Order: sequence, then structure tokens, then C-alpha cells
Amino acid sequence: MTEAVAHGRLAGLDQIDGVGRDSARGGYSRHLWNDADMQLRSWFVARAEQLGLSVEHDRNANIWAWWGAPGDDAIVTGSHLDSVPGGGAFDGPLGVVSALEAVAALKREGFIPSRPFAILVFAEEEGSRFGVACLGSALMAGAISPARVRSLTDAAGQSYADVAKHVGFDASHIGRDEESLRRIGLFLELHVEQGRGLIELGSATAIASSILAHGRWTLTFRGQGNHAGATLMTDRDDPMVSAARAVLEIQQAALAMPGARATVGRISAVPGGSNVIASTVTMTLDARAASDEETRELVADIARRTGASEFVENSWSPEVAFDADLSAKLQAALGGVPALPSGAGHDAGVLAASVPTGMIFVRNPTGVSHAPQEFAEVDDCLEGIEALVTVLKGLL
Repeated sequence: MTEAVAHGRLAGLDQIDGVGRDSARGGYSRHLWNDADMQLRSWFVARAEQLGLSVEHDRNANIWAWWGAPGDDAIVTGSHLDSVPGGGAFDGPLGVVSALEAVAALKREGFIPSRPFAILVFAEEEGSRFGVACLGSALMAGAISPARVRSLTDAAGQSYADVAKHVGFDASHIGRDEESLRRIGLFLELHVEQGRGLIELGSATAIASSILAHGRWTLTFRGQGNHAGATLMTDRDDPMVSAARAVLEIQQAALAMPGARATVGRISAVPGGSNVIASTVTMTLDARAASDEETRELVADIARRTGASEFVENSWSPEVAFDADLSAKLQAALGGVPALPSGAGHDAGVLAASVPTGMIFVRNPTGVSHAPQEFAEVDDCLEGIEALVTVLKGLL
């Protein structure tokens, strides 16, 4: 697959290397409908059309590229192009680039699908702009209220509906998409591994067995805003102190439950002045555990420990077990590669309640993800593409 490689990396990743680079954080910041995301969406359309695929956009801002005529019960593969703030080059784009390269390889062989086939790029998988992960797939599956989504706001206070209008997207029709769901006979997502499981197992690829239950919450701590110099320490009602204690309590709650994970990724103080005691502090909580029950138990313990003034659930994704029949087909096609659980959420997990889904992981030698150091060797990426080609041949 020498055509798939350029400058020591997958050619597709090389082509988009300069898009959305974040000079402050390192890595990339590619968020729904920002300049970088719009460039990536245009790049995908152009690359798909070069391969002879026909492109369409659905009612939830997801992009489809069809090989042949669109139809129901299609084999669909793909991932996403957006990133977390300061994210790596592989999370999302590897799956999209690999799908494009798999089609290119199949076309070079003269392969002709016997059933409908599409590459699908989901919108706002990371939730970095509007705070809800897997937004494009969740809307498609009816897992989130369209009215709620239209009212979501970004860091600048712009609503989803307003930003959509600005880029020419009609948000009045977002929501559960029966036509799109009917078209997906099964969905297969290739993704860089987010952990070190494959290094320990000595394998370049694996399939996903499940996704841990997980969710996101916002905790708010209220106090009395005041002057940093004029207010004695004994006279303060400082919510930042309460928030700081809460971070430590969150860590202890997760450590007390084997296999659990809890993360505070963002803290914001109001009014945010360096010489002002905050009046309000908000923080985000990401909590995950092996089952729905354990995750709910973890979050309840955190709520008790932190005593936040407000504790609001932003999103919830129950534990996902991938389709057993599809997993068996993947194992058979790939010669019994390992099966690993995922601690990260994916569009394939959201769709699993509506259609059969499965995942292929590509080894990550450092285990680092959601950071600039995220990495996969080009030879392992090529093995991932070959695995995808092998699976698609058997399914199409």
C-alpha cells in the first residue's frame, strides 16, 4: 500500500497535518464548524469525490460518501474529524483516512460491492464546542433532544442554532433520522487505541468487546465574591477552595472503586479576575466505570463527597456490548486478534442501540490519547487498513 504513505505517515493524515494546529496547546483544535473543521469537511468531500464516491450531508451535519447508489442495509464505516482542544492527529481522522484508503485499495483490485456501501463522517464526536460528546450520532439515534441541542452554547456564548445558521446549516430539522438508520445495515469504526493494551499483547490490531459506561457532569460551587486584598482569610466564603477540595475528593472516590476513572478537565471562575475572590466556580466531571450501576454509584459518591451547590448531568452513555454476530465475523476475518474493552466513548457505541456495530483498534505504542503525543506507527496503520479491507471484502 505504498500509495497510502507520504512523508512517513498515512498520506491522508499528511494532507491534513497543518489544519487546525493549536500553537498554544500543541496538537490540534478542530471543533464543529470552526475554520479547521470546515476545512476538514471540504477535504473529505474532495477526497471522496476523487475516488468516485457521491457525497451527501444528512439532517444532523454528518457526511456520507457512497460507493455506488445509496440504499438500505448498507455496510457503513467511518469515524470523525473533530478533536478535543489540543488533541492528537489520530483520534478520529485515522478511521476516516483508513476508510478512504480501504476504498482506494478495493478499487485498485477491481472489487465491486454487492450491497450498498458508505463512508460516514460524524459531526462533533468529541463534544469540544457544545459540550455533548457524539452529537452527530446521538442526534441520528434520537438519544438527545433536538430542542436541547439547538440551545447548547459554546465558550463564546453562541448557540448551536446560531452557529449552524452562520455556516448555512438548517438546524430546524435535526433529530432522530429514521432514513439514515434504515440505511445502516451495520457500522464498523476503525480507531486508534486509547490505552496500552495492544503493546502488552504484542498485536497491531484488535477488535472492541465493549465500551465502559460513562457520562459528563457540571459541578457548581457558590460563595461570596470579594476583594483579594481587603478581605481577611477568616472572613472569606471562597468557592475556589471548595472546588479544590472537590478535585481531591473526586480522585479519592475513583481510587476507591477498582477500574473506575474520574476526571476534572475544566475549571472556570466567575468573575475570573486575578485579584478577585470568585463568586462562582464551575468544573466539569467525566466519570467512567465498568457498568452502568458502578458508574452511577461512583457519581453518587462524588456528589456526597463534594457537596456542590449544583450537580448537573450533561450527558450519559450506558455500557455498550458490541454486536456478537459482527464481532464473531471480525474475529474470523482477522484471524483471532485480541478483543479489548474501550474506556473511551465512540459513535459506534452510540449507534449500537439502533444498529449492529463493531470496532477495530490500531495499536498506540505510548497509550497517550487526547494529547499531542498520540501516535501510531505507519506500519500498524497500514495493518489496520488491510484489516478493514479484509473485513469489507467479506461483508460486501
